[in-house]
Amino acid sequence: MSYVKVNNNYRSFDGLMKELFNEFPSAVSKAVREDVLHYPPLNIIDKAFSYGIELNVPGYEKSDFNVKLENNLLTISTEKKEITAAENEKSVRKEFALRSFKRSFTIDEKIETENISAKYENGILKLELPKKENLNAAAKDINIQ
Repeated sequence: MSYVKVNNNYRSFDGLMKELFNEFPSAVSKAVREDVLHYPPLNIIDKAFSYGIELNVPGYEKSDFNVKLENNLLTISTEKKEITAAENEKSVRKEFALRSFKRSFTIDEKIETENISAKYENGILKLELPKKENLNAAAKDINIQ
């Protein structure tokens, strides 16, 4: 007679399905965004007087970026940058490359488009989009006649 070890730490089928479908979309969207579409990850921050956009784009130079605002569409892009080896070198393994990307954001009337600023340091491209002041005005009661 042989003994069969039983694992009592099993999950229910329902629990497995919930875990699969809750984790699957975010994992796939991240892989598609970074590997297929070449979108760098970003943060959008809502501050008291502005919005901040931070893109994680290490390896580029400040001059590699093109930031453009046209018809309320803010576009951040860069062109593919080849990393070339010296004549007497050859790659044994190459796991990364600087790729082209393009991200666009619709800017609404809450933003002072004339005062948008950008700064690139330590591999992070930071954009500051100041909010218009009159939108932060206090609420007022309106009398009904």
